[in-house]
Amino acid sequence: MLREDLRNVAIIAHVDHGKTTLVDAMLKQSNTFRDNQSVEERVMDSGDLERERGITILAKNTSIHYKGIKINVVDTPGHADFSGEVERVMMMVNGVLVLVDAAEGPMPQTRFVMQKALEMGHRLIIVVNKIDRPDARLNEVQDEILELLLELDASDDQLMSPVVWCSGRDGTATLDLNEKGKDLTPLFETIINHIQPMDVDAEGATQVLVSSIDYNDYVGRIGIGRIERGTVKSGQAVTVCNYNNVQQKTAGKIVNLYQIEGLQRAQCDSAKAGDIVCFSGLEKINIGDTVCSPDCVEPHKFVKITEPTVEMTFSVNDSPFAGKEGKMVTTRHLRDRLFRELLKDVSLRVEETGSADSYRVCGRGEMHLSILIENMRREGYEFQVSTPRVMYKEIDGVKHEPMERLIVDVPDDATGAVFQSMGNRKGELLHMSAIGSRTRLEFIIPARGLFGYKSEFLTSTKGEGVMNSVFFEYQPYKGELSRRSTGSLIAFETGEAVTYGLFNAQGRGTLFIGAGTPVYEGMIIGESPKSEDINVNVCKTKHLTNTRSSASDDALRLITPKRMSLEECLEFIGDDELLEVTPKSIRIRKRILDSELRAKANAKLKKGLS
Repeated sequence: MLREDLRNVAIIAHVDHGKTTLVDAMLKQSNTFRDNQSVEERVMDSGDLERERGITILAKNTSIHYKGIKINVVDTPGHADFSGEVERVMMMVNGVLVLVDAAEGPMPQTRFVMQKALEMGHRLIIVVNKIDRPDARLNEVQDEILELLLELDASDDQLMSPVVWCSGRDGTATLDLNEKGKDLTPLFETIINHIQPMDVDAEGATQVLVSSIDYNDYVGRIGIGRIERGTVKSGQAVTVCNYNNVQQKTAGKIVNLYQIEGLQRAQCDSAKAGDIVCFSGLEKINIGDTVCSPDCVEPHKFVKITEPTVEMTFSVNDSPFAGKEGKMVTTRHLRDRLFRELLKDVSLRVEETGSADSYRVCGRGEMHLSILIENMRREGYEFQVSTPRVMYKEIDGVKHEPMERLIVDVPDDATGAVFQSMGNRKGELLHMSAIGSRTRLEFIIPARGLFGYKSEFLTSTKGEGVMNSVFFEYQPYKGELSRRSTGSLIAFETGEAVTYGLFNAQGRGTLFIGAGTPVYEGMIIGESPKSEDINVNVCKTKHLTNTRSSASDDALRLITPKRMSLEECLEFIGDDELLEVTPKSIRIRKRILDSELRAKANAKLKKGLS
């Protein structure tokens, strides 16, 4: 049976190439919204962090109707750290729209997601977006896309993929650059004509592959997936199994069944093969599980998710300020929250450690883990994390480390600084080309070489550079790298920072705090330009006599402190430091707070190294 009335497609691209904006235009032109309905921009980015940062973090489903045909659309993240979201939804669709920026061309994440789509045999529609940009390189970008398809061993059918020229912001598309687009009709027609209808078995036994998980306080866990075979009905008794663990089977019943209509979930009584459905009632359902009819239990194969490459240690906060700002502060709270995150994030790994108060958390990159940290602190959790570390592998007795493919676009006069930094970080140049008035450099660099590089990169390119990276492969260990060349300014005693103490300390380096900030011994309050750490007393007040008044402190002028974001703090902290995260504050501290004990530990470490 061919589902002529249905198409399932995913939109995949590099970050900031306009996926979510194009979905907005598709929804508006398919009359999904009322004429008088107020609709926000990037309506699919529903999370607070997504709207604040302007990025898509979680893959989301929507649907549109065109000429009586329902098109299920999956909007996916573009950042490399969330590529696990892209991998899992590939099992939900049978065609993809590959978006490419008309000026930037194919970028690292474009290569990654396109390779996944080609491996699964999906049909492609190449969408060159932002053709209205003044620096658009339409013919060159088309050639670059073809070169990439050839490099990735695309089939003859995939090499002949149609190209649609779009402006997502204006909501226009055209198949011929000589004709100006009026709306997105050419894109809709291409989806209908090029993405083939699914050939499904609607009469067979029920089989649903779960590709995503949502949660609702009222109905519990909600499974989201495509019906691979048969039909699903509300109230139906089912058996849950998994391809990787055939022996584990769980009986249950589908209580509520929904189909996605626009941005809403519409409750329905039944759905048939090819439909993407949401269902509740199976409390222990997980991503990768298969929901089957009890009389025909056959698990469906699930895509292999790429392994994480970066790890951190999450532990209970034990600083002097512990428990003052957070609601969730115990080991039980931390453990429950981390393992709950595993239910919906297939790229994350959480493992127990030798300590009951700490957990090893592995992810795709610094941003992947920083989003988890930010979400937890907004939920009221208080904890501390270690510096990010790469995950090594031993292959044939040789130590290997993860390598990243890094692409930077910089002004011509900044290439020298980038080359110098890449040399220090053991980067190898692959390709160099001119893109208009800028230069594009492509490197292979150890993943640990990118830790802390973003701020240095922005400084060396005067804020005009753009850098993007994606996991490349594991290669033999490249040797030692110095993570940080600067030291820390460390608070000498517990108290409240005062103007007089800060004025004396600001000559030693860059401060992170201002007057009135509570500090404790061992807390890092600034950065020293020297390689060694310096203890400073920011709580020190001026000694008053009968000829001085406390008002004389007003004459002291403080330099505006450097306010560090969460990502900047993760880049800054060293191996002997921790990041204390609470709902109200982010503090950097030494692992050993006492200055005497810390000095003894450092002396012992140096002696051992010598």
